[in-house]
Amino acid sequence: MRKIQVVTLFPEMFDGVLNSSMMWKAQDQKAVEFKMINLRDFGLGPRQQVDDTPYGGGDGMLLMPQPLFAAIAAAKEYDSSAKVVLMTPRGQRWKQALAQTWADSGDGYIFVCGRYEGYDERVLELVDEQVSVGDYVLTGGELPAMTIIDSIVRLIPGVLGGENSAAIESFSDGETLEFPQYTRPEDFNGMKVPEVLLSGNHAAIAKWRAEHSLKSE
Repeated sequence: MRKIQVVTLFPEMFDGVLNSSMMWKAQDQKAVEFKMINLRDFGLGPRQQVDDTPYGGGDGMLLMPQPLFAAIAAAKEYDSSAKVVLMTPRGQRWKQALAQTWADSGDGYIFVCGRYEGYDERVLELVDEQVSVGDYVLTGGELPAMTIIDSIVRLIPGVLGGENSAAIESFSDGETLEFPQYTRPEDFNGMKVPEVLLSGNHAAIAKWRAEHSLKSE
C-alpha cells in the first residue's frame, strides 16, 4: 500500500478531496493510505508557534525550521523511505509524465505545504523534490499538493478502472490533448455527433481521433 502524508497547518482542507471519488476508491481498495500531519502540533511554546519574522527584514512571516524538521521526522517514523516533496513556485513544473513516473515508482511521499511568506531555507536539507504547479503564487501549498496527489493516485493500477483510460488522456504522450468525445443522443439541439464515430469503422475512427487531438503548447 502506498503511503502519502501531508505536512500542513490546515489538514481539514484535504477532507473533502481525499475522501471523495477516485481518492476514496483508492483507499477503499487499499491502494493508498493518506495521513495528515498538523504542523501546529510541533509548534514551539504554549502558543505552538510555527512562524517568525525573517532575518534581514521584510514583510510577512516565515515557517520556522524547528516545527518543520520535527513534523518531517514524525512522518519519516511512519514511512522511513518516503520522499519529501516541497510545494514551491521555484520547483520543477509538474507534468503528466512526472505523475506517471511517480505513480509507477511505488514510493511513499511526504508533501510539505508552505504558508505565509515561505519557509526557512534550511528545511531543504530534508527535501528530495521541489515541485511547482505553475507560474503563479497561492496562499499556501495545500491546493498544489491536492493536485499532485490526485494526479498520481488516479494512475495507480486499478484505481481509474478502464484498462486504457489513462493511456488515451490528455498529455499521456507528453504533448497532445485528448480528442473530442461524444455520447447519446446523436442529435442534441441540432448539434450532431460526427458521422465517422457512428460508422463502426475502427480504423477510420482512430484516424479521426488522431487528426483531432490537439498539440499542447
